[in-house]
Amino acid sequence: MDFTYLIVILALITMLAAIVFALVSKARLEARMDDPNSTKSTLAADKSSKGKPADV
Repeated sequence: MDFTYLIVILALITMLAAIVFALVSKARLEARMDDPNSTKSTLAADKSSKGKPADV
């Protein structure tokens, strides 16, 4: 096994991890957007920007 194969394998694993992280984050965000009882972001127009952030 050449050093080049190791670099390619590491790059593919890194890309796969990034894709999985993005898909999980997207699913969590969409679930939170669909929940009417979830806390609003401090960036929302009808929420005070001085409040506690929703993700904390």
